[in-house]
Amino acid sequence: MERERVRWGVLATGGIAASFTANLLDMPDAEVVAVASRSDASAKAFAERFGIPRAYGDWSSLAEDEDVDVVYVATPHSAHRAAAGLCLEAGRAVLCEKAFTLNSGEAEELVTLARSRGLFLMEAMWMYCHPLIRRLKALVDDGAVGDVRTVQADFGLAGPFPPAHRLRDPAQGGGALLDLGVYPVSFAHLILGEPSEVTARAALSDEGVDLRTGMLLSWESGAHALLNCSIDAGTPVTASITGSKGRIDIPHGFFYPDRFVLHRDGREPQEFTAEAGDGPRDSLRHEAGEVMHRVRAGDTESPLVPLAGSLAVMRTLDSVRERIGVQYPSEG
Repeated sequence: MERERVRWGVLATGGIAASFTANLLDMPDAEVVAVASRSDASAKAFAERFGIPRAYGDWSSLAEDEDVDVVYVATPHSAHRAAAGLCLEAGRAVLCEKAFTLNSGEAEELVTLARSRGLFLMEAMWMYCHPLIRRLKALVDDGAVGDVRTVQADFGLAGPFPPAHRLRDPAQGGGALLDLGVYPVSFAHLILGEPSEVTARAALSDEGVDLRTGMLLSWESGAHALLNCSIDAGTPVTASITGSKGRIDIPHGFFYPDRFVLHRDGREPQEFTAEAGDGPRDSLRHEAGEVMHRVRAGDTESPLVPLAGSLAVMRTLDSVRERIGVQYPSEG
């Protein structure tokens, strides 16, 4: 039986918007009907590139387009609250890129708005939708490594990024933490939930954003997570989970893995691999599929990326920023 098509609007025209749109166009039950940017030229160029019928040079026109079922918000984090809020106010379901917002206060506002309107809202944490990450989570929950003791994860890019780059711009929520650190933090949350204590240190740029940040998260159980992110040093981009009975290692690209290895005392290592065709960016396809499934069902959130979890991650990111001394201009 053919599934009902879900009609998408894309808000923003950057690299991640292009990657997501390309994945949507390969999905028979998805249709991209409109794109919006702050400039007509950018919207029209994006529409021509992907064969999208309508291009808007303002966000409101997209939000008010009755032919759009769900809007994918792919702006910098600094605009997530405004863009997603505009779409929710207009009655659209929303998939909003990560980090969900600049801070937990903005995230709470979006969640409250979506719930008051009975609308679907989800953070675009594609990692949580990846089949192999879901398999790993099930193994941990089933006790494959025993009681979790430690989690390690990192995501760092060598750069260098010039001062004018958005990753160095405080007004756009720049720095390593919200762009890259959100992945290790979200991974630790997936395994252990919200930490009870947060410690962090960072090296800041002249602009006042974090070039690199190290985090130690702790839980009442005694477990802890050692996490790192950077925009001026390339890191392995790996993750591991160690428990009382074993360990899971994920090689480079832990948030879009093609494999992971389960080590257990007294047994041969066991490798789990992704299905054929599940490449690095296919997590976007899994993410889109989850959104469409929930929108068709009339659900207002996804159990894979629950809103409570996104709020918890934002609270942890807030705690990290408080400890490293990073504040964005709009928060002043």
